[in-house]
Amino acid sequence: MKQIILIALCLIALTSPAHDKKYEEAMTRQIQIVYTSEKTEELQAAVNSLDRISQAEKDKWEPLYYAAFGYVMLANQETGASKKDAHLDQALKRLDQASLLSKDNSEITALEGFVHMIRVTIDPNTRGQQYSGLSMQAFGKALQQNPGNPRAMALMAQMQYGMAQFFNSPTTEACGLAQKALAQFNSGKTEGVLSPAWGKGMTEDMLKRCQ
Repeated sequence: MKQIILIALCLIALTSPAHDKKYEEAMTRQIQIVYTSEKTEELQAAVNSLDRISQAEKDKWEPLYYAAFGYVMLANQETGASKKDAHLDQALKRLDQASLLSKDNSEITALEGFVHMIRVTIDPNTRGQQYSGLSMQAFGKALQQNPGNPRAMALMAQMQYGMAQFFNSPTTEACGLAQKALAQFNSGKTEGVLSPAWGKGMTEDMLKRCQ
């Protein structure tokens, strides 16, 4: 009986407002780093911290999502193809785990598409056909899951823009979608303090090229 009571008390502690606040504070610190840091060591440390949080909070998808995002940022900082691919492999591994905890999650699907999109940039001539298709498929799926997801819109617009430039075709559709994404960003709607909030600056930069 004592053991059952102790287990119950532990479960109450893990679901208490104080625990939730501590979790949100720890997450917020690491999210800020993955959003802003340009230092590889600092970014890797944040990813490692997010991995530890995910191991402690086995029912939450956000630590895995942001660890994956951190690996995407690490890939962007690398110049060598093998190192980029290694980081992207780690990102996909965490997104696969996150999707088991939060099914049909538009944010997870959109970030998966972002991973595929970066694979294209490593070698467009040899990877373009495979990974551009995978990325567009993921962005389309993300918009089916949540038609108002600005990150899915913005990333799809980026992909459309790059493909239009590659084939020397009009960028009108891509720029229109980017404008729609920016309007969605400006609406300021978020589901919670840990909800993804990145992508607006990237969209604004793209729209400057549309002028």
